[in-house]
Amino acid sequence: MAKKSFTLMVIPDHDAPVKRYTIQRSWLVQVGMGLMLVAGLGAGASIHYLQVAADASENRILREENLTLRSQLKSVRERIEHIGSTLDRVERFDQKLRAVTLLSDPQRNLAMGPTEPETGTTVPATDTQFTQLTTTDTPKMMLGRLDRLSAEATRQELSLQDLQAYFQDQKSLLASTPSVWPARGWVTSDFGQRLDPYTADRVTHAGLDIAAPHGKEVTAPSDGTVVFAGLEGGYGNVLVIDHGYGIKTRYGHLSKILVKAGDRVKRGSPIAAVGNTGRSTGPHLHYEVRVNGVPQNPRKFILEE
Repeated sequence: MAKKSFTLMVIPDHDAPVKRYTIQRSWLVQVGMGLMLVAGLGAGASIHYLQVAADASENRILREENLTLRSQLKSVRERIEHIGSTLDRVERFDQKLRAVTLLSDPQRNLAMGPTEPETGTTVPATDTQFTQLTTTDTPKMMLGRLDRLSAEATRQELSLQDLQAYFQDQKSLLASTPSVWPARGWVTSDFGQRLDPYTADRVTHAGLDIAAPHGKEVTAPSDGTVVFAGLEGGYGNVLVIDHGYGIKTRYGHLSKILVKAGDRVKRGSPIAAVGNTGRSTGPHLHYEVRVNGVPQNPRKFILEE
């Protein structure tokens, strides 16, 4: 059988007696197990420390990333608020333009021209329509707001394109309106009823007769396209310009025509010269303005003095 105890002998120097110590095997086993337990605990503590240290480093990185994300979210929130405020201002400006230009927008219930709210009703404010953000907004909520902002921006773009087309059309209309004198001189016969200089009969004069020296330059009163240039009965050399929008101007008794049919002319560009061709009593320009074929008083269109 295995020994249940061990004897430890201690032999000192010189003449001291030998000392004997009896150690139980069970005690040695307990001590060994204790040492193993301490070593195991030490190893476990070391591993735990290393893990905690690694977690601490990771937590520090996560904290830094969290701070960065918070900063980015704050920046995104501020940009959303800025974009929303800009869209609010654009919408209000769009409404004002539509009121001024008498354009309607069914999507926003904008009527033709400026309107007043009915009694007892209030007009909803647009200042917070897209800018009601809080610090508790989640990224998902902000994405939803961004989607709405994107949709509103698209709608505003279409609305402004409508306004752009309107103003472009108005610009074209203004450029096509004969608003200046085609030639400077003396108005010897106005628009309306007059006595015919040859027959003395009362007839309708469809334009203005502007007396000027022979060969004086005639300029286009607005942009347009030459649709006729040639002889026409008692009016002699005649030039007709189509300005669009149903507006045409006619020039008679010309001594010389400087453009031909199909030419594009600009306001102020030379087109002819004053003459005495056709049935005429002296050098002058016969000037007509017709709208949809109906003669109009040219003075209504001339903005110059």
